Amino acid sequence: MPHHVNPESFGFLVTDLYRLIRGEMDRAIAQAGLGVTAGEARTLSHAARAGSVRQNVLAERMGVEAMTLSGYIDRLEARGLVRRVNDPSDRRAKLVELTDAAEDVLAAVADVAARVRRKAAGSASITEWEQFLAQLKAVRDNLSKPDDDAAGQKALV
Repeated sequence: MPHHVNPESFGFLVTDLYRLIRGEMDRAIAQAGLGVTAGEARTLSHAARAGSVRQNVLAERMGVEAMTLSGYIDRLEARGLVRRVNDPSDRRAKLVELTDAAEDVLAAVADVAARVRRKAAGSASITEWEQFLAQLKAVRDNLSKPDDDAAGQKALV
């Protein structure tokens, strides 16, 4: 029985974009000589986005296993870029917080990310890129909503 799969469908496109962007970032981080691995740079970026956050929540947001994240945090903590502090609402839990020393590394990671974004944008104008980002945010928001409003929506290819 033949299988009919559209390799240009939304899910495949998003997956391909994620894989390609991650590969570009991994290579660029390695070449930049920042003293952190790409996984550690992602950890710093996600921690900066989240603020003081529990390790398990950070792992979930990053889409990595808790043990993988623990290794990243161990190395970042040894370099003085993050610290683990007791969660005041649960003594058993630890919060991950950035230190002031992380700011320089995050700034360098932001420079690398800007170069990758410029490559990804190609010949798109600033307006076109902003419209693309707005559409991605709308999709994210749609998928973040409860499913009760999905009924009756027109099927998209």
